[in-house]
Amino acid sequence: MPPLRALAAFKAAAQHASFAKGAAELGVTPSAISHQIQQLEDFLGVVLFRRQAGRAVLTAAGRTYAGEIEQAFSAIAAATERVAPQSQREHLVVASSPSFAVKWLQPRMQSFLRSHPEARIRISTLSERDDIESERFDLAITYGRPAHTAMSIEPFLLECLRPLCSPELAASIGLRTPRDLARTTLIHSVNALTWADYLRRVGEAALRPRNELWLDRSLMAVEAAVSSLGVVLESEVLAADELRDGRLIAPFAEQGFAVETTSYFLIRPLGVSRGSLARAFEAWLLETITAENLAKATAGQPTGRSAKTS
Repeated sequence: MPPLRALAAFKAAAQHASFAKGAAELGVTPSAISHQIQQLEDFLGVVLFRRQAGRAVLTAAGRTYAGEIEQAFSAIAAATERVAPQSQREHLVVASSPSFAVKWLQPRMQSFLRSHPEARIRISTLSERDDIESERFDLAITYGRPAHTAMSIEPFLLECLRPLCSPELAASIGLRTPRDLARTTLIHSVNALTWADYLRRVGEAALRPRNELWLDRSLMAVEAAVSSLGVVLESEVLAADELRDGRLIAPFAEQGFAVETTSYFLIRPLGVSRGSLARAFEAWLLETITAENLAKATAGQPTGRSAKTS
């Protein structure tokens, strides 16, 4: 292997076609760059630059080598970002449960990006089977509290779960009380409350629905309910858009038919420094939830409150 410092000097000089500009990028003197490149040329046994009118012009061998070296440095940078995302300035890796990422986080990202134009953000999704200890992220939003983790865990969001369905389905079967659920399909999704638990809470433990449908993602379950496949027991946080535009309704509007629970948690890695971008993103999350809850409260709608501030 050639000396790595010499490779870095060669990459910088080749990129700028100038020893002086390459030196400025690396914070060294031009003579140091010249020395490193001479060391690299001696190692390789080929000439990489020709000096012409104060410029450093790559030879044919230099152009070939520069292209290969650029790919190698890009691979190192990508590997570093995957293993230690916090080391990348203005880069942020956010891990999230899939449905929260698609239904809540992604549609609101534009407001954060507008206020942080230099931010580079990667959103990765976590499945139930993922070992959060093996993931690399700056901040994670999990559905349910992870077990046996040494990371920082903080309650984040209270969600309100209740039966939801399309207005067409509610009208067609005369859905007025939980007892009427016996005439329809119950759509199951993976969330903090099962249909069996819910029916027990509302005094209908013996109820048997006409059909049942199991889906392993809330976003799939919400779409199934919009399509009038049945009634879903789902979060008003994840179904907010569908409720707002009337594609879904809560057939049992009374507050006694809703169940509120802390379902989402903020996870932070321990032992790594948190950059300003990570802190800004977390503050934006809380501000966005607070603003939306205030708007809902003003309109007399149920809210999914931040568990950190409740």
